[in-house]
Amino acid sequence: MLFQSAESRYNQWVREHYRFLLRSAWALTGSRAIAEDVVQDCFANAWKHREQLRDAALARAWLFQIMRRAVFRQAAPSMQSLDDEELPDQVAPDAGLDDKLDVVKALARLAPIHREVLVLFYFDDMPTAQMAEALEIAPGTVLSRLARARDALKLAMGVPLQATTQASDVATGARVTPLRKARP
Repeated sequence: MLFQSAESRYNQWVREHYRFLLRSAWALTGSRAIAEDVVQDCFANAWKHREQLRDAALARAWLFQIMRRAVFRQAAPSMQSLDDEELPDQVAPDAGLDDKLDVVKALARLAPIHREVLVLFYFDDMPTAQMAEALEIAPGTVLSRLARARDALKLAMGVPLQATTQASDVATGARVTPLRKARP
C-alpha cells in the first residue's frame, strides 16, 4: 500500500516486532509486568523518533536498542532476580519443564551484558551483524561476549567449566591450551 495512514503503519510495526521485544525484555528483566511497560515505552519512543531509523531492514535491531535502554532505565533494580511465579511464553508445560525453568532462573542470575547476547542469539535467533548493531558493539565483541556468556550460564546452572572442557576434549581427541592462566 502506497498510501497508509500513520496509525496503520504504527499497527503494522507493532504486529511485526511486539513479540520479539516482549520476549527479549522479559528475558532481560525477569518480569512480564516490567517487560510490558518497557515495550510500551519502547514503541512510544521509537514512533516519536521514527525519522532516526536509517534503514528499515535494521528496524528490529534499532527497536532492541531503544528497548534495552528502557530496560536499564526502568528495571535495573529488579533485573537481579526472576520471580518464580512468572515464566516466559517459550516455557510451555512439557516433560523438560524443570530444565527450562533452570535455564530461565540461571539466565536471570547473569550480568546484563551476558544475558542480552544470549537472549538475542538463542531466544530471538538474531544474526551476529544485527546483534552488533543492536548492542552498538563490533561483531567480534559480540562473539567474545557470547562465548563468555555461555560459560557464565554453565556456571550459573552448576555445570563446572573444567568438566565440560575435559569431556569435549575426550570426545574430540583434542587438547586445548588455555590462553590465560586460570585464576585461583
